[in-house]
Amino acid sequence: MPQLSVIVPTFNELGNVVELRNRVAEALTGIDWEMIFVDDNSPDGTAQAVREMAQADRRVRCIQRIGRRGLSTACIEGMLASSAPIVAVIDADLQHDERLLPKMFELIQGGDLDVVVGSRYVESGGIGNWDSSRAAFSRWATQLSRVVLKADLKDPMSGFFMIRHEAALACIKAGMSGVGFKILLDLFATSPTPLRHRELPYEFRNRVAGESKLDTNVAWEYFIMLLDKFTGGVVPIRFIAFSLVGGLGLVVHLIVLAGMFKGMGTSFLWAQSGATLVAMTSNYVMNNVLTYRDMRLRGWSFVRGWLSFVVACSVGALANVGIADYLFHKDSFWITSAIAGVLVGAVWNYAVTAVYTWKTPKAG
Repeated sequence: MPQLSVIVPTFNELGNVVELRNRVAEALTGIDWEMIFVDDNSPDGTAQAVREMAQADRRVRCIQRIGRRGLSTACIEGMLASSAPIVAVIDADLQHDERLLPKMFELIQGGDLDVVVGSRYVESGGIGNWDSSRAAFSRWATQLSRVVLKADLKDPMSGFFMIRHEAALACIKAGMSGVGFKILLDLFATSPTPLRHRELPYEFRNRVAGESKLDTNVAWEYFIMLLDKFTGGVVPIRFIAFSLVGGLGLVVHLIVLAGMFKGMGTSFLWAQSGATLVAMTSNYVMNNVLTYRDMRLRGWSFVRGWLSFVVACSVGALANVGIADYLFHKDSFWITSAIAGVLVGAVWNYAVTAVYTWKTPKAG
């Protein structure tokens, strides 16, 4: 039985996985460890490379996920697959300093800590040669995390840490959001009891091979995760994202309507119809990229998904108008009636498209 499981989420990290295993093996000399790679079906063959390593090194394991994406959920699945009393999370891109792992392990084995964090923001730590925009985003995100954070943690955005398995399981059972890249913040914000922790400094390195996975979706997912924690998980996190996209779609609708009706002189009926179709398409594209990023549709599935989305939202629009009109004629205030109609339509659209547009892949 390994004493330590090192969880490595991967996507297109073919050029790094062997080197990471070698570096970790050198750092953890004298410790009984295993390395669990959780790969999101990388098209570059990362999972196959890990399996080839596993043929020569029984400490290496591979979990290949089909039809779903996400660093946090990959880490959660890796933790659930582990039987070790302690688990560590480290990126595959070699930017984290694996030489810190033995010290982390020693501190947690002492019994007084639940989590040891590799920190860039304590004395002697650093962010390397980040550009000013990335450094500014990191500082802003760290400050914003204070809204939901339950601990005095200097680097809640760190993706390099070690945690007691039982503590991680308690957080998972308590309802982690599993959204985005910032699983450490998710753990601390979700834990049913305060996590005893310590931060160790390290200098963030440059990526060795492959490309960074950070993109504009990271900020969106981070904001959604904070909303989920702030609301206590009462509202499904995808519904929050779906509703925010719907708000953006309303802006698109009004801009197109104004352009066609006022700018082009199109009749209101045709302008409203055109604006509705454009807004539906805009909502579909944004939901596919943001709300359902881990189940994103491509190719013919994208076209099929758009058709089902438009049909579902058309029914939702009828329900919206019908409910609002019924309540209005029951002597309800017109604003209250309108809001009720919007809520009914939004819930319908979310529920139906979740089932028929972004279908969960069937097992096997």
